[in-house]
Amino acid sequence: MNNKEILSQWQAHRTALTELLAKVDNEHTFYEPWDGAMSLGHLAVHIVETTDMFIETVKQGTFTHSTLEASFQSMDDVRKIVRDATEKTRGDIEALTEEQLSTVISSPIMERSGAAYVEGALQHEIHHKGQLFTYSRLVGITDLPFFVKK
Repeated sequence: MNNKEILSQWQAHRTALTELLAKVDNEHTFYEPWDGAMSLGHLAVHIVETTDMFIETVKQGTFTHSTLEASFQSMDDVRKIVRDATEKTRGDIEALTEEQLSTVISSPIMERSGAAYVEGALQHEIHHKGQLFTYSRLVGITDLPFFVKK
């Protein structure tokens, strides 16, 4: 898969995530469906931080932590973090080269090609986005977007 195909797949899911988060009121920022669960806001930020971490790892060719600002007090803050991260990640994916995608990278998580890290980022994002759909239903949101947006 080249960077244009990656971008298309990723954007379809990130746009759905953004639309979902637009429906969540500030009062639900710290909603946790069970003791010890990530809060709704934290889960949304975790998604974009982890995607940033994986894409940065591919860009750098070595395991790299996310440098996104992730502090929030409201869903408005969370939406801004997601919006800013989305712009950064979009640019980062557009700039990925075939060499970066084929280079094997070792990390505490796995030793795989850059393309495998990108695939892992997408699958991670899809998994947690599904959880956010469930959280949203649990707080009473019934008018949910479709799970992908083409």
